[in-house]
Amino acid sequence: MPLPKQKTYTIEDIYALADGERAELIDGQIFYMAPPTRTHQRIVLSLSRKIADYIDQNSGTCEVNVSPFAVYLNADDKRYLEPDIFVVCDQDKLDEKGCHGAPDWVIEVVSPGSREMDYYIKLALYKESGVRLYWMVDIERKTIVVYDLEHESIPALYHFVDSVPVGIYLDFKIDFSSMDLANVNE
Repeated sequence: MPLPKQKTYTIEDIYALADGERAELIDGQIFYMAPPTRTHQRIVLSLSRKIADYIDQNSGTCEVNVSPFAVYLNADDKRYLEPDIFVVCDQDKLDEKGCHGAPDWVIEVVSPGSREMDYYIKLALYKESGVRLYWMVDIERKTIVVYDLEHESIPALYHFVDSVPVGIYLDFKIDFSSMDLANVNE
């Protein structure tokens, strides 16, 4: 007996979502996203501000972007992601709709509902597409898992009290202890 045919979605289906409804598209399948929590947004704001300040203070050319801003990992219309934070150093990849190709650095703030997606599915996609650095900031576990995908090293594990080196910038570390996250809960 043949399996029922599964609908394959495209970026046009993402664009057709109702206002306020958010989803990501991975290999033609839609994954709906829950609204972020206050803690999630505090972490996104704090990290993006620290990254943008570092880039500005060093006259850098990279750009920090935050969700909901699209990343189109390949040239087809079957993958559309909205990482929580991403840094792009090649300005030619950016237009008004998003980033076309792999960002240099992606940060996902892990929520209970996004754990499998962030730890497995997105990790594989980011690695395959050429993302250089991938961080998973896990609120529940109070950890930061750092993948240096450019050098394919073993992931490093940090905690919300650590100062985490940013692999794409030799002299940049983000001090999580200064972000007052030790007592956060999602």
